[in-house]
This record gives sequence, structure tokens and C-alpha cells, in this order.
Amino acid sequence: MREIVDGVFELGLGFVNVHLVVTDDGVVLVDTGLPRRSKQIERGLHEIRKQIGDVRVVLLTHYHFDHVGNVADLRKRSGARVFAHAADAPVITGAITPPKPSGLLPRLLGRIVTVEPTKIDQLITAEESEPIPGFTAVHTPGHTRGHVSYLLDRAGGVLFAGDTASGSKDGTLVSGPKQVSADPAEQDRSVAKLATHNFEHAVFGHGRAMSGRAVERFREYASALPND
Repeated sequence: MREIVDGVFELGLGFVNVHLVVTDDGVVLVDTGLPRRSKQIERGLHEIRKQIGDVRVVLLTHYHFDHVGNVADLRKRSGARVFAHAADAPVITGAITPPKPSGLLPRLLGRIVTVEPTKIDQLITAEESEPIPGFTAVHTPGHTRGHVSYLLDRAGGVLFAGDTASGSKDGTLVSGPKQVSADPAEQDRSVAKLATHNFEHAVFGHGRAMSGRAVERFREYASALPND
């Protein structure tokens, strides 16, 4: 568990990160990690002197199992409202089965790992919207059709990029995991969309957080993309 800026914490759950944001109205979770990791999230909450009942909102970036694995359990135990994009919601609710990923390892994991479906309390449909005070939801398709990134108006701006991009060990920005992306070219366009915003800090579903004009790394990445 590490504090990125005041009241924003990153909790590593294996190879994926979950983010906890303390607000005046309770704790906001951005994604919930792999299945059967609720106890680790609860321990993380205790580290910051919070408990499951303090979680009021869960903002989901997309439907992949390593991001929605605990959402059903956390929703039941906390009563939190769950937000997700309308394009990804049918998978999260169990109305449809997720598309089969390409690649042997992702396909094997998809067969082994099961995620309990859950109700979505509010659908995100606009290109940009304010799901809760202080957060802007930005539709960033590519990794999935309904992938959403979130901007928090705090400490110069904190971007929760989900799997649109990742932070490398040397501090550069790299693409999110494209081997399981629905449309890698569209994912790059979403990185370019995020580069039009302003934020000092960026955190990711996978990879190292960035601080100090993090948006400039997004702009560098976008400037190197081929012109359509």
C-alpha cells in the first residue's frame, strides 16, 4: 500500500493495482482486483483506518476479471454503488459472456478464473461525465469497448488510466496490455485523448505510478503515434 497523493492510495494485488480514494463522503474504489482478494482490500482499508462499510462507490474501468474480481462481494458487504460503462456492463452483470481473448495464457486464465456477476447501479454513457463529485469519467475504448479512465480533481489532477496505458520501471509510458485488447489502434487513440487533459499524476491497473507532469509522458507517447 502506498500513498500517491493525499488520500489516494495504491494497493498491489498480485500483478494488478487497486486504488482507494478517501473523500468527504467515504472511500471510492477504482477497480477491485483479482477474485478472492477482498480480505486484502479489507486489510488495506484498515491500514488507512477505514473499513468495508466506508466504501461508498466502486468505479470500474472495464470488465476484465483482474479488475472486477471482487466487485460483487464488496458491493454486498459495503452497500457501495457500482459504476461502469454501458458497453461493458452486460459482461459485468452476467447478461453475456465475455469475448474469448487471443493468446494461450489469457485463454487459459479465462477458463480457470470465474467472476461473480453483479448489478451495475449507474451506467456511464457519455464521452465525458461526472459520475460523482470530483471525478470525471473519460470513455477510453480500445482495451475493451467500454473502458473508462477517471480524472480526480486533486493535487493538480490524478488520472486513473486503468489498462489504457501502463507505467514502466524507467518512468516512461507504455501501452496497456494489448495482447488482450479488443482494438489496439483505438487504445492508442484513447491515450492521445487523455493527453489533451491536464494532470500531474497517473496511476495504472498494471505498472508504476507517475508523478510530476505525468501528462507530458502521455503527450510524448501520442506524438510518436503514426498519423491516420
